[in-house]
Amino acid sequence: MLERLLPESLFPRKLPAAADRRVRLAHARAEEAIVRTHVENALTFVDTLADEMSFDRAIDSYIRVMSVQEPLASAVVTRVLVVLGQELLPARRGVEPAPDAMRPKLRLADASNRGKKQA
Repeated sequence: MLERLLPESLFPRKLPAAADRRVRLAHARAEEAIVRTHVENALTFVDTLADEMSFDRAIDSYIRVMSVQEPLASAVVTRVLVVLGQELLPARRGVEPAPDAMRPKLRLADASNRGKKQA
């Protein structure tokens, strides 16, 4: 019955390669936004509960209360600890992150445009 309502010609199972790449990039961006939001909220949770419990217990409580599942939970905990570490620990020489000017330029758009020209 569903086959009549949603014919394969309207909703093909496999996307063209270019569309599949765009979907994967959009998916990655959405997942990153979710992680970033969890990190911000977990930091607020830690700050709010600072008088009642230690930061590690507050982070664990946030993960439990929000039902954040693995592997997302590990990523959130790690990033929260990194932010807290930046605020609580003195910086070490030679471990500073590279400035944006030092990062290599991504050439994904260039490669994508070359592929279109050859097609």
